[in-house]
Amino acid sequence: MKEGVVIKSTGSWYTVKSNDGEIHNCRIKGRFRMEGIRTTNPISVGDKVDFEEENEANVIVKIHDRKNYIIRKSSNLSKHSQIIAANIDQAFLIVTVNYPLTTTTFIDRFLAAAEAYRIPVNLIFNKIDRYRPNDIKRLGELKYTYEKIGYKCFEISAKKGTHLDIIREALKGKINLLSGHSGVGKSTLINAIQPGLDLKTGEISEAHSQGKHTTTFSEMFELDFEGYIIDTPGIRGFGTIDMEKEEMSHFFPEIFRTSKHCQFNNCTHVHEPKCAVKGAVEIGEICITRYESYLGMIMEDEDSKYRI
Repeated sequence: MKEGVVIKSTGSWYTVKSNDGEIHNCRIKGRFRMEGIRTTNPISVGDKVDFEEENEANVIVKIHDRKNYIIRKSSNLSKHSQIIAANIDQAFLIVTVNYPLTTTTFIDRFLAAAEAYRIPVNLIFNKIDRYRPNDIKRLGELKYTYEKIGYKCFEISAKKGTHLDIIREALKGKINLLSGHSGVGKSTLINAIQPGLDLKTGEISEAHSQGKHTTTFSEMFELDFEGYIIDTPGIRGFGTIDMEKEEMSHFFPEIFRTSKHCQFNNCTHVHEPKCAVKGAVEIGEICITRYESYLGMIMEDEDSKYRI
């Protein structure tokens, strides 16, 4: 029996780096798929596992308890969810104001999912070399919104190498998840940060201003300046999961902080009188787009959970 960490998952095969530093290709026992784990992937990158040789093949026989994970609604309606990665120290959401557009709805859903599992998130605004005056203005508005809440924001150009020294320092010594829409520059950023990986990159569709999927599965890479980075496939939508309506406000830090001033302890911040949260939105202390994201998440029906 050996122990290791999953560094790559293709859905049927898993690459495991054992504690002695060796790399092993593994399968999983069929029972993992049958024990009520309603996910498209019972094992994810970052999982610590035990594996053994069985019939001249390596087989994963145990998944260790996860300290955290980030999860989303699967686009496959026959399954319950998709675990993007596990045992993460921090996450970086790559955002583009344009080329392609990252909506505040998508940002807020990702942040809420990370808050639910106590995963710190930083926002990286990429492609600043391409921004026109109106894009720069929008960038400033978004940075103000999220820095005011408490999220660190970075402005970079992965293509031009702008401010990448700051990103390297932020990644150092940690297990880092990188996520975002297809086309925001994840692979370009990783290639710039860790030369030699030569990850495939793609061009933006000019017709639809959307990226094309170049990463098809999650993979963890070791950084030569200490730490690890997990590259993930581009995500088009981010449906939330495992969040009760009564708890949803806990995952919006500014709403949760303000809610202690509401008249009712169980205020939903929707229809109740003397709601401090609604009052804060009216005077601009809470950003209207954040409040709208919160409302969308607590009021959506089962079907709408699968789309943004």
